[in-house]
Amino acid sequence: MKLLLLLGLVALSECLVKIPLQKGESFRNRLQRLGLLGDYLKRYPYNPASKYFPVLAQTTAEPLRNYMDIEYFGTISIGTPPQEFTVIFDTGSANLWVPSVYCSSQACSNHNKFNPQQSSTFQATNTPVSIQYGTGSMSGFLGYDTVQVGSVQITNQIFGLSQSEPGSFLYYSPFDGILGLAFPSVASSQATPVFDNMWSQGLITQDLFSVYLSSNGQSGSYVLFGGVDTSYYSGNLNWVPLSAESYWQITVDSISINGQVIACSGSCQAILDTGTSLLVGPPTPLGNIQNYIGARQNY
Repeated sequence: MKLLLLLGLVALSECLVKIPLQKGESFRNRLQRLGLLGDYLKRYPYNPASKYFPVLAQTTAEPLRNYMDIEYFGTISIGTPPQEFTVIFDTGSANLWVPSVYCSSQACSNHNKFNPQQSSTFQATNTPVSIQYGTGSMSGFLGYDTVQVGSVQITNQIFGLSQSEPGSFLYYSPFDGILGLAFPSVASSQATPVFDNMWSQGLITQDLFSVYLSSNGQSGSYVLFGGVDTSYYSGNLNWVPLSAESYWQITVDSISINGQVIACSGSCQAILDTGTSLLVGPPTPLGNIQNYIGARQNY
C-alpha cells in the first residue's frame, strides 16, 4: 500500500513539474488541455491519487427498467436545471436525441419534451439531424447542453431535438428517446456520442462500458460506464475483437444447437444490439434456426 501511494505521488509530481499550471486551472483540465488526459487514465485506470482528486474519473452505473423483456431503458437528465427523460441505451445507434417542444407529431404528445428556453446552458445549432431505425424514425436539429448519466455530468454534449416522429411505434413506446452507444462513424450529422465525450472529458476510469440485461421481467438490469462488475460472471472474461468499429460488429464462427451447426457454417458478421429484441439476419440461416426449433414464419 505504501509502495503504491509512493508511485502515485512520484507520477503526480512528474506531471506537476513538466506541465505548467495556468492560474485557476485544475489538474484534470491541465491534462485535458495538453491532450494527456486519456493517456494518464490508461496508465493509471485506478488512479492512486483519486483520494486527492476525486473528480478525475470514476465508474457510473445507470439502472435500466426491464419492460416485458423487450426494451430496457433508464433515466437521464438534460439541461440546467435538469429535465428528465427515459432513453433506450442502444448499441445499435450512435446519437442521443429526445422529443422537443417543437415536435408536433402524435408520438411527442405523450412523452416528455425538452424545452431549450428553460435551460441556461443550452446552445442551439442550425444543423439538422434525421435518423431511421428498424422501426420508427425522427428528424429535428442538434443542440448542446449538459447531460447527466448516472452520477456523471457531460458538458457540451451534442444531442438531437426531435421536431417530427412519424408513425405509431414511438407513440406507443414506454421511453422518450434514444441514447446511442455505437461508434462516431455511424452517428448522424457527425454528432459525437455520449460515451466518447465521457471518456474525452475524463469522467470514467476506463474506455469501456458493460451491460447486464435481466430476463423473465426481473429487475437489476443496468449499464456500467468505465468498468466491469465481476459479480455478474464467473470464470474468465473473454474478449472478442471487433471486425469493424461502426456498430459493435463481430465475426461469428458458427451457430450450433446441441452440437450441430445450423447456421453460419463458414462464419458470418453480426452486431451486438441492445436496442432490439429481435434476432435479425439473412433468410437462409434464420430459416434453419426456425426449422430446428419448430418455429414457423408469421407474415
